[in-house]
Amino acid sequence: MNKKIFSWCLYDFANSSYSAVIAATIFPVYYANFIVGNDSGAGDLWWGRAIAVSMAIVAISSPILGGIADYSNTRKRMLLCFTLLCIFAVASFSFLQKGMVIEGFALMVIANIGMESSIIFYNAFLPIISKQTHQGRVSAWGFGIGYAGSIFSLIIALILVKHNMISYAWSMVALFFMMFSVPAFLFLPGDEKKGVPQKSFMKKHPMIYANYGFKETAKHIKMIWSKKDQRRFLLAYLIYEDGVNTVIVFSSIFAATTLGFMPEELIYMYLVVQATALTGVLTMARAIDYWGPKKVVCLSLLIWIAITIAAYFVNNKLYFMLIASVAGLSLGTIQAATRAFYTQFISKGMESEYFGVYNLVGKSSAILGPIVFGAMSSTFGSQRPAVLSVSLFFVIGYFILRTVDGGKPNVT
Repeated sequence: MNKKIFSWCLYDFANSSYSAVIAATIFPVYYANFIVGNDSGAGDLWWGRAIAVSMAIVAISSPILGGIADYSNTRKRMLLCFTLLCIFAVASFSFLQKGMVIEGFALMVIANIGMESSIIFYNAFLPIISKQTHQGRVSAWGFGIGYAGSIFSLIIALILVKHNMISYAWSMVALFFMMFSVPAFLFLPGDEKKGVPQKSFMKKHPMIYANYGFKETAKHIKMIWSKKDQRRFLLAYLIYEDGVNTVIVFSSIFAATTLGFMPEELIYMYLVVQATALTGVLTMARAIDYWGPKKVVCLSLLIWIAITIAAYFVNNKLYFMLIASVAGLSLGTIQAATRAFYTQFISKGMESEYFGVYNLVGKSSAILGPIVFGAMSSTFGSQRPAVLSVSLFFVIGYFILRTVDGGKPNVT
């Protein structure tokens, strides 16, 4: 593993502290149950709104930002700016008190915009730093090291929770994210400069980049969408990723509200999930290249269907831990294989535009699911119907993906 690939993977290690502590375990429960109050499902509703609004903003802006990054040669600078935006917003969580529903909502929206927007530029480096024959395993290495970061940050968070210092967890995440992302800004390659028209004029008028990037990206969206298999892949991804994202952002709230998990138990559960996810993604890393990412994604979707149906019926903490462990095995695998699948469609020199569209679809998929989950939980006064509804996203995505001609092995 060379320096560029290692620093790219280490960025996943850094941002996984946010994914684990803020997006998936401690902060969702803290916001829904403590800041808002979740007896009637209001916490679910507000948390779903925060995720949906932030993802909608990212979805709309991601293809434009991707185009701007490529055509203004600012990919790494944008990665830095959105990383810092997330870090500063998370650090500000320390000022939240009970009843500060709107303030918590606003800070979560800002933090999630920073985090998810940074992923646009992070993903775009994959086909640049790795040969096509190794993209599947490099993608998996990134997720694998990311899960190690989740485990490490959760252990620190567990210590803070045990000492009744839960509010310090937000500062810890901000510091963790900042420290371990530094190598990416030092060692990842910059973009090769492209022949952008009227370059000297655009230096005086930066918004020209946005206009130019928007027009170029709109052209690429139309071009990508006009290709049958790419269109079907993106449609399948839109649907099944909605299920994955919904599980991630609501699993801890479901465990705490419906099954009575305490904060320490949530961390232990998520540690198990991260450990099994790390095991799964490392085990399947070579399989993505040798079996082909399509086969791996389809297998993962079948597992996810079984997981969500089983979660609907579970009443026991131990059984839920077992279900969560199985979910972990397929979590990193489906994400790494999907990313490797998509890279097979990318034309050289168009990485940011393609991943801008990829993020447009991926982040759009995090809009409907959280809204549906929050609405169903609030309407029925129970989270179980909301959990069952998630299985439909995986079923529909699976059958659409089966029709895609692509995702063949990278190595023959």
